[in-house]
Amino acid sequence: MKIAVIGTGYVGLVTGVALSEIGHVVTCIDVDPSKVERLSKGIPTIYEPGLEELIKKNIGSGNLRFTSEHQKGLPDAEVVYIAVGTPQRADGAANLDYVEQAALDIAANIKRDIIVVIKSTVPVGTNFHIRNLINQHTMNSVRVKIASNPEFLREGSAVEDTFHGDRIVIGAEDAETGEILAQINKPFNTPIVKTDISSAEMIKYSSNAFLATKISFINEIANLCESMGANVEEVAKGMGLDHRIGPDFLKAGIGYGGSCFPKDTNALVQLAGNANHEFNLLKSVIEVNNNQQVLLLHKILSRFGDDIQGKRVAVLGLAFKPNTDDLRESPALVIIPKLVELGANVIAYDPIAVNNAKKQLGTEIGYTEDFTEALKNADFTVIITDWSEVKKANLSIYSQLMKEPIVFDGRNCYDLNEVKKATIEYYSIGRPDQAPELIG
Repeated sequence: MKIAVIGTGYVGLVTGVALSEIGHVVTCIDVDPSKVERLSKGIPTIYEPGLEELIKKNIGSGNLRFTSEHQKGLPDAEVVYIAVGTPQRADGAANLDYVEQAALDIAANIKRDIIVVIKSTVPVGTNFHIRNLINQHTMNSVRVKIASNPEFLREGSAVEDTFHGDRIVIGAEDAETGEILAQINKPFNTPIVKTDISSAEMIKYSSNAFLATKISFINEIANLCESMGANVEEVAKGMGLDHRIGPDFLKAGIGYGGSCFPKDTNALVQLAGNANHEFNLLKSVIEVNNNQQVLLLHKILSRFGDDIQGKRVAVLGLAFKPNTDDLRESPALVIIPKLVELGANVIAYDPIAVNNAKKQLGTEIGYTEDFTEALKNADFTVIITDWSEVKKANLSIYSQLMKEPIVFDGRNCYDLNEVKKATIEYYSIGRPDQAPELIG
């Protein structure tokens, strides 16, 4: 089918490229001409493993093109996907300005009956609002059908998730529209769940809220383990073997970040409030995560007191998770400014996110894409992102390169038995500290 995708962020770009890969003719539209120019040359504007190869392949086959002009991308489209951002407003609600603008652009340029699919994460009721907005502003006698097709992509594995997902959710206002979308997605060979539109909108928020809850729960258990001498990894393993619970998202650390969980949990709390429902559980999830992001700072201050003035600190990882250059809601944005405020000299390592980090953290700290460079002569190390280079490192490197091998690990990268052999001073999350007096 002829498909247009409005928006070329994580969701829009991956969606458009994937649809072209399974045989559809796709035009991706973005209002930023510089992005369109780069993408038209096969240069991704985001870091996502496997994406560049697919872009180049499908541009070459003629199935994929990019434009900044709606009048070129919309008139021939049979299906239009809206995949623009819905950033968080000050009150926690989703900002629908970009979705509404996409609707107005669709209304101004369509010349045939179309299906408009909202891929963006939007509150319940948004799909009908957008359909009405398009119908109110279109100048042509066309029939507009609306559908919800929420995304469940993880940054860093979005391409893999698209082609090997758990399910595809389609919320449609009638059976015919739902079947057309099912046929569009059939080549993905992924189970399809058909629902009403409001349920599809709620499935997205509910899924992310549940996963965020699972993360905050295991982090609370981790903090309790520290107080009681237990090991959260052993606890999580024992819990995860219960098929009703499962092992996924039971990894303790310094909290979730990124573009989805923080925004979607806040939006769902706001959505519940609008419906006069007090979502106390999710409010607690958010509070736990906010506290968890500063946990390493408390450990550092407990070890050194306030005396880190002039100390060289190696920070390993800036992105909120591995395999992405995204810093949104990363603990690095909380921890690093506080270290600088306390007088530390920070040298930060990340293999991909340095350029993005410079825009947000400025020039008060040093940057490197070589983590051994960050470790040289460091007084202590803080691990924020569990990059494979860090996880696979021989622990002797800390003793070899640092002034003192003192490591605060926010992602539990290392096995405690290996830590003991290396005799480094090591503080992790929900596990016994490996301090010199304990190594003994």
